[in-house]
Amino acid sequence: MSQAYTVDRKRWASMNIFEQMGNIYSEVGRSFDAKCRNDTERFEQAVIRAIDLFNATASVLIEQHSPKAKEVLRAKEEFLNICSRNAKPEEIQSLDKYFMQFAIAARLKR
Repeated sequence: MSQAYTVDRKRWASMNIFEQMGNIYSEVGRSFDAKCRNDTERFEQAVIRAIDLFNATASVLIEQHSPKAKEVLRAKEEFLNICSRNAKPEEIQSLDKYFMQFAIAARLKR
């Protein structure tokens, strides 16, 4: 049995928005891959991890009174919307492309 996932909120808060969103992208990608493979267990696990990361990011931004919180919550809403139905491939690709930009930015900032 696998250990329950929890994000280290203190470490998470020390990351910049690009690193946070890039890491969220990892879980978003895993969930889409698992959904395409009809692997319900891995899909659900990746969605839970993604939601936790979205929430951790939003909490940090809300605490900082950052307007970026609204965008993060909107991205979470779009992700959950796509996960809850049989989304069109172009919808998945669009969200994937959105998150990829953060992953690229995080690497460039290093």
